Amino acid sequence: MTLPRWLPPLLFLLAVAAAAWRAPAPAAPEFSRPPSAAADRAPASFAAAMLPTAAPSAHAATLAELPDGRLAAAWFAGTREGAADVAVWFATLSADGWSQPQAIATREGTSAATLAYVRKIGNPVLYAEGSRLHLWFVSVAIGGWAGSMLNHSVSADGGRTWAPPVRLQTSPFLNISTLVRAQPLPLADGGLGLPVYHEFIAKHGEWLRFSADGRIIDKGRMALERRALQPAVAALDERHALAILRDGGPAPGRIRSATSDDGGRRWTAADALPLPNPNASVALLRLRGGRLLIAGNGASNRNELLLWISDDAGKNWRPAPTVESVADAEAEFSYPALLQARDGRIHLAYTWRRQGIKHAVFNEAWLDGGRP
Repeated sequence: MTLPRWLPPLLFLLAVAAAAWRAPAPAAPEFSRPPSAAADRAPASFAAAMLPTAAPSAHAATLAELPDGRLAAAWFAGTREGAADVAVWFATLSADGWSQPQAIATREGTSAATLAYVRKIGNPVLYAEGSRLHLWFVSVAIGGWAGSMLNHSVSADGGRTWAPPVRLQTSPFLNISTLVRAQPLPLADGGLGLPVYHEFIAKHGEWLRFSADGRIIDKGRMALERRALQPAVAALDERHALAILRDGGPAPGRIRSATSDDGGRRWTAADALPLPNPNASVALLRLRGGRLLIAGNGASNRNELLLWISDDAGKNWRPAPTVESVADAEAEFSYPALLQARDGRIHLAYTWRRQGIKHAVFNEAWLDGGRP
C-alpha cells in the first residue's frame, strides 16, 4: 500500500510537537531527602546466581525491595525480544531462594485492559512505595520500540495480584515514543519523578513528574548535544540530581550526563563522563553513605560488565571490581539494575547472554577491593 504524500510530513510535525510538548508547570518540586547511613564495616562479600528461567530469552531486569524485606525482580522474556509470546515476569527472593516466575503483564492482557492493539511489550520498571508496588512497562502497536506507549499497573499485595494496566497519556498528540528503563525518584510532595526517554526521530531523555495521586503534572526534556537515551537518575540532595544516559551516537561512545539544580524541573547538559558506553543501558545508584555507583559495559561491546564509584558527587570516577568479562565479543552482560537494600547490601540484576537474568549481591567492602 502506497502512503499519501502528505502523511510522512504530518507524522514528522506531530512527532516534533510531541517531543517539544510539556505539561503546564506546577510549583517547583524538591526531591525527598536521600537516605543516609554510616559506612558499612562488614567484611567483603559477593555472591551471584541465575534467576529461575521463565522462557528461552530474557532481558531488561528491574529490582525493588518489598516492605517485608524480600527482593522483587521483573524482566521480559519469551522466545525472542519482540515475539508475540513475550511477557513481563516477576519473582521474589526470600530466605528460601527465588520463587518461580509468574507472568504479570502479557500482550493479550495489556490489549484487553487498554482497549488497543498490542504487538509487543517490554522494559519493565518496578518501584516500591510503601505498601504499593508500581510496575511501568512499554507496549508497541506498530513498528519498533520507538513507537512505544507507557503503561502502569499497581500491586497492593507484594506482587501476588496486579490491577489491570492503564495506558498513560504522556503527549497530547500521537502519545507514542515514551519509554522507560530506570526507577523513579520520590519527591518531597509525595509524588514521583520518573526518567523516561523519546526515540521517534530524535533520541533524548525526559522527566515525567507525577503528583501524589498519580497524575502526570509536568514533563521536561533532557537536552543533550548528542543522541542519548535511557536516563538513570540519582538525587544528590533535595534540589540537585545527576542523570546518566546511554550514548546513542556514533562510536566511540561515552556515558552522557545531565544535571538538575531545581528538583528535576529543568535539566542541563553536562560533560560526558570519562567512562565508555557502547550504545548500551547504564544504571546509577546513590549509596547511603553518599557515594555514587554506576554499572555499565566496556568500550567496544557488551561482553564485560563493569562498575565505577564516585566519592565526590560524580566529579571523578574510579573503577570497582569487574562483575563479568569474557573474550567472546558476542557474549552479552547488559541492561544492569542496581538497588541498595535496607540492610546495606547492594543488589545487581542484569541480562546474562540473553538466556536469563543473573543476580549478584555484594557490599561496599567488596566494591572497595576487599576479598570475600
